[in-house]
Amino acid sequence: MHHIHKRPLRALALAALLLAAGCGAFSGGTAQYPEKRGGRIDPAPTARQEGSTLFGDGGFSLFGGGGGDSQAGIGVNAYLWRASLDTIAFMPLASADPFGGVIITDWYTSPRQDTERFKMTVYILDKRLRADAVKVSVFRQEKAADGTWADAPSNTETGVRVENAILTRARQLRIDSEAG
Repeated sequence: MHHIHKRPLRALALAALLLAAGCGAFSGGTAQYPEKRGGRIDPAPTARQEGSTLFGDGGFSLFGGGGGDSQAGIGVNAYLWRASLDTIAFMPLASADPFGGVIITDWYTSPRQDTERFKMTVYILDKRLRADAVKVSVFRQEKAADGTWADAPSNTETGVRVENAILTRARQLRIDSEAG
């Protein structure tokens, strides 16, 4: 008799479903800070180009080999990646994923204002250097009288200003690389 094991097929189908769900388009709206689940950070999904593969348009290349703006070993625009790291260098990093294009900072408290703190998540959404290829989510907390931290609304302009600073730095990096 032919006996098909359904358990491996179900596991494969579940994995495919989870993978497809994880590749959905980035949706705007209120930002929620990525949570750690099972020891891994679960960031918001990033936008994908039409026709792109799981590892990008050129496939997976661990040691480079791609063209254009990409650098060896990363899966996003190299200028945006470097500019993002340069722009938020004053904040401690919690996580940086150059293949997925996600940078997550830890909480930063300004020495001048110790009753509020900020955390940022930078999403690099494209391999091209474009204005819509970077998204920054800013999270803010305020310190209560009892010393506990509570979530507070952040100014939406803060994320836009950081995005603009990243784009300006990325353009300068590109100009510098073409000149030298």
